[in-house]
Amino acid sequence: MNEIAKRIDDKMEHYIEALTEHVAIPSVSQLSFDQAHMRESATWIAAKFEALGLETEIIELEANGKQGRPAILASREAEPGRPTILLYGHHDVQPTGDYAAWDQDDPFTAVRKGDRLYGRGAADDKAGVMLHVAAIENADPGVGIRVFIEGEEEVGSPTFDEFLHTYKDRLAADVIVVADSGNWKVGIPSLTTSLRGVTEVEVDLEVLDHALHSGMYGGPILDSVTLMARLIATLHDEEGNVAVEGLLQEDTATVDYPEVDLRADTGILDGVQFAGSGSLAGRIWTKPAIAVIGMDVTPTEISSNTISPRTRAHISLRVPPAQDPAEAAQALVDHLVSHAPFGAHVTARVLEAGPGFIAGEDTPVQQLAHEVLAEAFGHESVDIGLGGSIPFISTLKAEFPNADILVTGVEDPDTRAHSANESLHLGDWRNAIVAEALLLSRLGK
Repeated sequence: MNEIAKRIDDKMEHYIEALTEHVAIPSVSQLSFDQAHMRESATWIAAKFEALGLETEIIELEANGKQGRPAILASREAEPGRPTILLYGHHDVQPTGDYAAWDQDDPFTAVRKGDRLYGRGAADDKAGVMLHVAAIENADPGVGIRVFIEGEEEVGSPTFDEFLHTYKDRLAADVIVVADSGNWKVGIPSLTTSLRGVTEVEVDLEVLDHALHSGMYGGPILDSVTLMARLIATLHDEEGNVAVEGLLQEDTATVDYPEVDLRADTGILDGVQFAGSGSLAGRIWTKPAIAVIGMDVTPTEISSNTISPRTRAHISLRVPPAQDPAEAAQALVDHLVSHAPFGAHVTARVLEAGPGFIAGEDTPVQQLAHEVLAEAFGHESVDIGLGGSIPFISTLKAEFPNADILVTGVEDPDTRAHSANESLHLGDWRNAIVAEALLLSRLGK
């Protein structure tokens, strides 16, 4: 390790400068933003892999009427008898949201404060992209390298399946490393061995064919917002557990998540209680979770004394890792329709359904990954789950069933990915680079 770690330490300031340069490219993949920045970002990344001697190409795939964003494929063939490793990351980022919520003037101008680098994409996932660049540069040669840097992860990877089928031969590998997750805590490395699936349902509730004066008819007729609130309230029991019949209720987390830590990590207000039962880690990683993520309600500034006739809501369901997302989505739809309050007309439809992921049995490659993580971080590596969803990992698993899939990353509880003041812990990033360089080197032997 010492020689590889020393090489990386000697170049860390260079890597931080490169990451800062990449953060400055506002590569937001939503089509309402200037997509020239996506192409600029792809060109920047391609140059990095070309400089390492990899054969590199930028691809924009159009599939089923959907326009893909620029992706980067890079490769180097394996020496005889050596395995091939596929390294995944994504270079698109979330919008910044309200600039006023950031502690810096420009979220795309990375700011270094102590041991953290702040900026949109600094962690999710431009740090993952540069991690691959740095690891390849410093690893001992031998293994085959295939790199896939996606440009549409933040918008649901709409052409991922078609891309995978089209370029399957150029993506096939013995080991796949997905650098888009996180670690248990700062200084404690992890492999993510389970991910929840995700589904989103749109529900419409109607009670009138037109709005009514609330003074003239209020009393016997409840407004649609109140009825929607009553419907939504049926989704949880009195303890806050999800109460939708047909959803798995598995609590299989093996790591303890103390309540004091979760309070600190989330910023939950004093006095607010956590919902549900079972271990906190299980509630986040393996049990279902439901959130109302949007609802059409009259804004207060234009409100009037009117009984609203109809309300629409979008409901997000995080699906237990082992459950089929289509099955879970149907269970949610059935629950909503069957619990219509006071005979209100309720319809629901599935907008999205993405699968979860379970790593399965421990393998020699997973054991090696834990070994190099522990060596690089100076702390034992642990298996964790992730409450979020990365549906394409299941697609990779289905397409390459014999490949070991390692889900790693550089985020931590203070990263605030997708939020204001996103940041990267530079010490953990350095350790992750060392770990991946060691992994590539030892797989090569």
